Amino acid sequence: MEEKKKEEKTTEVVEEPVHAEKHHKKENKKEHLLEEKNALLEQALSQEQDKVLRLNAELQNIQRHREEDIQKLLKYDGEELIKSLLPIIDNFERALSLENEENKVFLEGFKMIYKKLVEVLDNKNVKVVDQKDVEFDPAIHQAVATEKVEGVKENMVLDVLQKGYIYKDKLLRPAMVKVSQ
Repeated sequence: MEEKKKEEKTTEVVEEPVHAEKHHKKENKKEHLLEEKNALLEQALSQEQDKVLRLNAELQNIQRHREEDIQKLLKYDGEELIKSLLPIIDNFERALSLENEENKVFLEGFKMIYKKLVEVLDNKNVKVVDQKDVEFDPAIHQAVATEKVEGVKENMVLDVLQKGYIYKDKLLRPAMVKVSQ
């Protein structure tokens, strides 16, 4: 029996280091797996934080663009109405240009309506482009005819055929002009 105990002790002594080594390997493997998992989680967290930052920046850009669009809409409020009034004003000007003794009384009413329309446009910061003898500016003029005139510098506005209009700082309609060659 003592021999069996010795064998068991020997076996037990031999088994303990093998068991401890296996246990140590399992611990190392668990630590390694936990470290890998931790690294993956940190990487995923970093990616998600990056996504959050990008989405936040995109949201701020959208809000900024929205504010700019709202400001632009408010700034040019009434633009379409003003554009629709321009042909009416043109027609009034044509009618008033035909004034003579026979229709003078009749056109007095037209003059009053025309003056009111012009006053409304003026109150809305609409400026008229109808200058003669100025240099042609393609930003506000549209050349529809040219003429060679002695003594007149080239590229000068000779005549305004149809008035142009600027609303605040935006061109609504260029002036149709005749330009010197």
